[in-house]
Amino acid sequence: KDKRSRFWGVYKRVAEEHDGEFLERYTTDMDIVLIFSGLFSAVSTGFIVAMESNLNPDPSDTTNALLKQLVQIGLGNLAKAGTAPADPASTWSPSASAVRIQLVAYASLSMSLLAAFGAVLGKQW
Repeated sequence: KDKRSRFWGVYKRVAEEHDGEFLERYTTDMDIVLIFSGLFSAVSTGFIVAMESNLNPDPSDTTNALLKQLVQIGLGNLAKAGTAPADPASTWSPSASAVRIQLVAYASLSMSLLAAFGAVLGKQW
């Protein structure tokens, strides 16, 4: 045989061995990334759902304001009850810290899902 054909035969064997090790190592790493990002996404979603109530007004405040207005009307104190129905939710706004915390939580969830998406693409490639 010619030296060139022997060289390419050796090269092919070494390259296939190297590629096999490379793919096995990175497939295992992508499996770990998928597991971690899945667990992290689940925990992040749980925290996001628990913190969601901080971004909405408390419905019991509206109920209490309306009941107070009805009691004033029932007692005959129309001036104190006012003409418009009480709506404390119209003046309510979430605190800046609650908005920042939710922003970070949603950003971390997005990055975790992006990592999982990248790992899936890497495994399918």
